[in-house]
Amino acid sequence: MDLAVIDPSNTAPITQDLVARVADFCREAKAPATRRAYRAGWRQFESWCRDRGLRALPAEPTVTAAFIADRASKSRFSTLNKSVAAIRYGHVLGGFESPTKSREVATVMAGIKRVHGTRPKQKAPLLVRDLRAGVDHLGDDLRGCRDRALVLVGFAAGLRRSEIVGLDVEDLVFEAAGVAITLRRSKTDQEAQGRVIGVGYGSGSATCPVVALRRWLANSGIQTGPVFRAIDRNGHVRSRRLSDRAVALLVKRVGRSVGLDPASLGGHSLRAGFVTSAAMCGVPEAEIQATSGHRSLVTLRSYIRRASVFETSAVQRLGL
Repeated sequence: MDLAVIDPSNTAPITQDLVARVADFCREAKAPATRRAYRAGWRQFESWCRDRGLRALPAEPTVTAAFIADRASKSRFSTLNKSVAAIRYGHVLGGFESPTKSREVATVMAGIKRVHGTRPKQKAPLLVRDLRAGVDHLGDDLRGCRDRALVLVGFAAGLRRSEIVGLDVEDLVFEAAGVAITLRRSKTDQEAQGRVIGVGYGSGSATCPVVALRRWLANSGIQTGPVFRAIDRNGHVRSRRLSDRAVALLVKRVGRSVGLDPASLGGHSLRAGFVTSAAMCGVPEAEIQATSGHRSLVTLRSYIRRASVFETSAVQRLGL
């Protein structure tokens, strides 16, 4: 950490409080999810090395390449990339040159890419027709009220699961046309510049995200802090916000209730479902992107191509 900006004429010692603040800001340079992924990746690498009597820090390039090759048949390419990033970050923190910069590691990764491919395993979208049917299976109690609001708002705003559970009451402004949702931070906005998403009223009160959100806030008595919170077995709303894993489990449950394979669904299915359903309805890319916040049109169009894949099928024209 470069402290050259400190005035050398100031002889006052750097306090422990300031040292702690420096450490805090260094930790915040990476998102919490990234830090968790790095810790998990490093533990896996360290365990692999320990089992074989090899040194993990600093690791030799050949050892790192062997670890990646061993994981190739068990992990997706995106997971391997995260492992490489974790190893690199672990060496940076330890003050060592990262073995991931070596030719051995780069060549192994290139070979895995050619043999196994790089296509990510995406969660299936929860389409609007399935969502409408699925919310009918949610209960009428407080938990059902919360779950209905969560999936409808998450879908209508095209939110990631971390963005859903990260919402606070202070991020909501109810207006005549609907609700304005301020996302203070997201996966593609790590510097917290923020953006506002407008969610309008739906065509029917049973599936309207604005109505569902108002009802949840009124019934739960939540006036400040986290919007979506845990509910204990006695039906009491807790102060802590839901985990992103809870969102994934809820989406799987909604999908199962309408006959979908829960294994194919996850928290991202709401966001994917919004983009895919919007594309199927002919909504222009720019309008979809304004809600979803996708920076990359390549990523956005991957959902749109999925939505239009049967429209371009030639089978029906062939008379089969």
